[in-house]
Amino acid sequence: MKRRKITALVILLLLSSFSLYAQVEVNGSDIGVKLNLEGGNFTKAVNILLLMTMLSLVPSFIMMMTSFTRIVIVLNFLKQAMGTQQAPSGKVVSALALFLTIFIMYPVYTKIYNEAVIPYSKNTPSNTLMTEEAAINIGIKHLKLFMIKQTRDSDILMFMDLAKQEPVNTPEELSMRIVIPAFLISELKTAFQMGFLIYLPFLVIDLVIATLLMSMGMMMLPPVMISLPFKLLLFIMVDGWAMLIYSLVSSFG
Repeated sequence: MKRRKITALVILLLLSSFSLYAQVEVNGSDIGVKLNLEGGNFTKAVNILLLMTMLSLVPSFIMMMTSFTRIVIVLNFLKQAMGTQQAPSGKVVSALALFLTIFIMYPVYTKIYNEAVIPYSKNTPSNTLMTEEAAINIGIKHLKLFMIKQTRDSDILMFMDLAKQEPVNTPEELSMRIVIPAFLISELKTAFQMGFLIYLPFLVIDLVIATLLMSMGMMMLPPVMISLPFKLLLFIMVDGWAMLIYSLVSSFG
């Protein structure tokens, strides 16, 4: 019983957006997999294998359902615009995106922890305050509200049309099957829009340097070599990192 509770808590904290079942079940437009480690249609060894497989995919799911996607794309656009492909390194960019994601998602996961994890962790054999399914549903609700807030209505409508989804009274009634891809598409659009705005000032510097070099007859000298110090100088003078981080975090408000 203790092992089952710990497993459920790990799944709730890391995933909190999927119902996990031991067989694939289709309920309306929701699809889930129920992991029943006490038996069922599969042996215990197969159930453990399925559980470990799903836990290995959890980080990817979490990254796709949080602010991580937008942040890491914008940071990579900044590297390309400045022409510093190796600085900061990919590991530094990923780490920065991860900690900014934790900062942005903290209110959401605080609600999940207070309303789902704590009540479920207080369950005892004689007093069941909250079932696993109810705790996971609460986690799904809060994560879904965050994603819907960041998703464009046009993207939601597109996936509703593709899924032949009937109209709903409120977006919260939509299944995760529609909300997740719509959220991802919206995040990609927003990230590319921010990347375009980041490119503009650095593009102007490249054009000015290239024009000066051509007018001086120094066409064999790579403009990037000359423009890079000016890009770095501009970025430092305007306190670029603070402006970029502030814009990224406030864009999720």
